[in-house]
Amino acid sequence: MATEPQPICAVAVGQTIGFCRLSGCRAWPRPNIPQKAMACPTRGTESSQWLPGCAPVYNTPLQTLIYTTRVGLFGVGLQAYWPQFPGLEERLRGYLRQVAERLGAMQVEVVDLGLIDTPEKALEAGHRFRQADVDLIFLYVTTYALSSTVLPVVRRARVPVIVLSLAPAAAIDYAAFNRMGDRTRMTGEFLAWCQACSVPEIANVFQRCRIPFRQVTGMLDDDPAAWNEIEDWVSAARVSTVMEHNRLGVMGHYYGGMLDIYTDLTLQCATFGGHIEMIEVEELAALRAAAGDSEIQRRLAEFAATFDVQPDCPPEDLAQAARTSVALDRLVEAHGLTALAYFYSGAGNPANQDAIGSIILGNSLLTARGIPVAGELEIKNVQAMKIMDAFGAGGSFTEFYAMDFRDDLVLMGHDGPGHVAIAQGKTKVRPLSVYHGKVGRGLSVEMSVKHGPVTLLSVAEAAHGKLKLLAAEGESVPGPILEIGNTNSRYRFPIGARRFVTEWAAHGPAHHCAAGVGHIAAKIEKLASLLEMEFSRVC
Repeated sequence: MATEPQPICAVAVGQTIGFCRLSGCRAWPRPNIPQKAMACPTRGTESSQWLPGCAPVYNTPLQTLIYTTRVGLFGVGLQAYWPQFPGLEERLRGYLRQVAERLGAMQVEVVDLGLIDTPEKALEAGHRFRQADVDLIFLYVTTYALSSTVLPVVRRARVPVIVLSLAPAAAIDYAAFNRMGDRTRMTGEFLAWCQACSVPEIANVFQRCRIPFRQVTGMLDDDPAAWNEIEDWVSAARVSTVMEHNRLGVMGHYYGGMLDIYTDLTLQCATFGGHIEMIEVEELAALRAAAGDSEIQRRLAEFAATFDVQPDCPPEDLAQAARTSVALDRLVEAHGLTALAYFYSGAGNPANQDAIGSIILGNSLLTARGIPVAGELEIKNVQAMKIMDAFGAGGSFTEFYAMDFRDDLVLMGHDGPGHVAIAQGKTKVRPLSVYHGKVGRGLSVEMSVKHGPVTLLSVAEAAHGKLKLLAAEGESVPGPILEIGNTNSRYRFPIGARRFVTEWAAHGPAHHCAAGVGHIAAKIEKLASLLEMEFSRVC
């Protein structure tokens, strides 16, 4: 069993990091004064509200500690109904409470503003949602309502809106309804089922105001299709929050000549949010040199517990990889990274070359704990990997290898790090005398993505200068792989291997993609909608 990882403190590189509990802001206090009172740059909060940056970071991605996705909820009704139909308002509020309870179970903070039934309340609700910093709003149409009680809320809040038209049950009991006799009571009962009534009116106003909207139509209870769709929207909102606060490190330079992977960093920030941190390879090399013997021994024990280390792996190569892995953790902690893209030839600089040549095992561990690492400085693909991991699907660095026409499948994988948390069995570590197409030699990982349903995702950069999400669903299947010390998987697609390769390439993505477990294309499509990105699905 792996030794418990020791806390990694940024003092190792000269500073201690603090995280404000209230604002989530990182601060860099004065040098050589670790864990003293530190004022948040945005709130001025002192030490009682700070999380010291020397806390263990294993399995705790930064954004999940600090940033909570907030979902706004409000229902709409017509104030004129309440004195006319006693009990109707409370009944509709009960419907709304059901929705709030179910949303609250989806790992988000729900900002529930209740039933809005006048334009004045609507304007106030818009202000409150904006003050609460909600990421997404669910509008539940409980009965007929004026569009003037909707527009001020959504227009002021300025976040994506999902219109819910959820009936209390599958159908009205017509016989019981018609036996009520009292037509006033009958009208009140009818209005309790009138969720679809004002949806066209609301949609018309949204369209004329150029406000994008999405809809879920179904029932409050016993409707998995509707609630799965709602849960997918919430999941997409959570991933959007992750990407908004992603800290992507860029270390080194592009692999020269791979024109497809070059990208506009400003476009990445404009599309996904987040911050891109430029990092020098020399910093990793310096941290590597400072790694202590005890740290290296603990990391070797972790390697033994995590990987299936093959007997032909030289002990000195394992020690070098452990040293680099310790340094990578310090680098990630020092810069607060939640993703990393890297490539560096290292020619003529032995320290840099040693760091890059022994980086694969450490990068695989980082990827497995929610800090994806992409080689060849593939910034677009590490964004795809981060998206997949935030959805809980993993996201392993992948490219096309070869086609197997006999078994109608595509062999896919890549050299460099793999996502060992989604591997089929234990990931093998093998020594390579050469990194093909790259400088150096050392240890590499060999794994297949877990057998079963998979989704591929590419962040593609189109000719019109915008990013799009391209997805495909398939299956990772057992069978022989290429035992070359790289990640290797056999993927089968419902449209067949030949058609899949042709149609995927027709969208013009870069030659890398992220492979994750499960079928999540529907969730990715919703994320694209929230981010106002184009989305294409091959299968």
